[in-house]
Amino acid sequence: MQQIDWYILIGTLLFIVLYGTYKSRGSQNVTDYLKGGSNSRWWTIGLSVMATQASAITFLSTPGQAFHSGMGFVQFYFGLPIAMVIICLVFIPIYHRLKVFTAYEYLETRFDLKTRTLTAILFLIQRGLAAGITIFAPAIILSAVLGWNLVLLNVIIGVLVIIYTVSGGTKAVSVTQKQQMGIIFAGMFLAFLLILNYLPLDITFTKAMEIAGASGKMEILDFSFDFDNKYTFWSGIIGGTFLALSYFGTDQSQVQRYLSGKSMKEMQMGLIFNGLLKIPMQFFILLVGVMVFVFYQFNSSPLHFNPSAVNEVMNSQYAEDYRALQFKKNTLEVAIKEQQLDYAVLSGESEKATALLAIKNLQTQETVLRSRSKDLIKKANPDAETNDKDYVFIHFILNNLPRGLIGLLLAVILSAAMSSTASELNALGSTTTIDLYKRNNQGRSDKHYLKASKGFTMLWGILAILVACVANLFENLIELVNIIGSIFYGNVLGIFLLAFFFTYVKSKAVFIAAIITQGLVVYIWWIDLMPYLWLNLVGSALVIAIAFILQWVLKNENNTSEPLGEIEKQ
Repeated sequence: MQQIDWYILIGTLLFIVLYGTYKSRGSQNVTDYLKGGSNSRWWTIGLSVMATQASAITFLSTPGQAFHSGMGFVQFYFGLPIAMVIICLVFIPIYHRLKVFTAYEYLETRFDLKTRTLTAILFLIQRGLAAGITIFAPAIILSAVLGWNLVLLNVIIGVLVIIYTVSGGTKAVSVTQKQQMGIIFAGMFLAFLLILNYLPLDITFTKAMEIAGASGKMEILDFSFDFDNKYTFWSGIIGGTFLALSYFGTDQSQVQRYLSGKSMKEMQMGLIFNGLLKIPMQFFILLVGVMVFVFYQFNSSPLHFNPSAVNEVMNSQYAEDYRALQFKKNTLEVAIKEQQLDYAVLSGESEKATALLAIKNLQTQETVLRSRSKDLIKKANPDAETNDKDYVFIHFILNNLPRGLIGLLLAVILSAAMSSTASELNALGSTTTIDLYKRNNQGRSDKHYLKASKGFTMLWGILAILVACVANLFENLIELVNIIGSIFYGNVLGIFLLAFFFTYVKSKAVFIAAIITQGLVVYIWWIDLMPYLWLNLVGSALVIAIAFILQWVLKNENNTSEPLGEIEKQ
């Protein structure tokens, strides 16, 4: 990194912190602090909802996912527009009518205090872990690539977020997320244009797409019912819909974004805006990753993208073996480049088919070399992380972008981390204050609860930093966040669906069913019975089915024990 990159990076981050603190100063009560004064317009809500979901993990992992596996990951988001419509028609009218601060307040009016408390605690557990990961994800990657101290990075990111989130609450989160999304869109668009510019003169965008398609990177739709394939049309439409319903409809980090809306119409329009724009945005980010793949068809790439893992093997007895693999890969790169250039100018179908077969053969050889490099890394250090998807895009940024733009792209990554973490801390503080502290300590002044909200937000910020400092990299980072969510979201969504649509089921049955379901979902995930996206559907179905069975049993018991009296409400 050059001096100008540091100026751009530090200047961008400081601007976000100072702007957010300045614009949101002066919250006088809990409503201002937790709902931002309830005056947000639909575009602010829409951008804030998008920024909350689009963490640094999105901009680090998604391009790497496309580089290795192609565009199929976009199917993960196919259920999102469906979920937005359902939330606008069912969830928002109820939340708006009851004027709730958190989604879980409604559950007490429908069931009882213990159900509300249990659901709030489930949220606090999963979102508390996720907040730590959203800090940890960019920190560990930047630490490995740039050599920065990991713990120090965790602390810096966490402290910057705590400053303006604690100071200004929901309004601070919303106003800064508009700036952050502007920086993110500008940075990704510039990176895309530069990749196109770096390709050989004969390789137009159309030719680049043809090369990507010939290499299997543009296969978007998979209609198979193969459970071994995590990303299919069906898992996206069914599992993705349930995940999006849970996340946007019951997760306070998202609910709080649209509860700040000026009116119910503004809330609904904000979510529809998100539903319309989210899939194109993810498609574009994946397309950037595909373009990085095309770029490396004509330029040298490392055998393994994680520099810390490479250092492990290069400082071991397997260093010479690794160098030999790298030499073979360098030779393959020359052949791949020549074949791709030839393929780009061919017009005859038979000639293109022959060239394509040769390219696929060379790419298969390259894949084998990359797999063998991972084996060597594991031999050198059995605990080393061999999944390098999260390092692909950052490697491209640091080694190929011009001065100044490197600082901007790093600012994109850290801005995304800050925006998601800010929303999470804001929601964690709100839920702790409203659903646990205030509900069990009533009668205090508004000023007291305002101080409590700030205190709990700061506490969760500190806990998130601690989680980040002790976390370990687990598979692909974007998957890790979604796995954590899927373990809890299905159960929580099922509780809300019971509350909305099934008046027959009462509080005692729901409470017991929720506890049983959570244990079963964790067990199903632990034994790896199905892809994690399906856990959302399974969790919802389980808690509803178990609650119905328990309600039937409880009702029969009451009928038997009190045949002449009024049946007590369970």
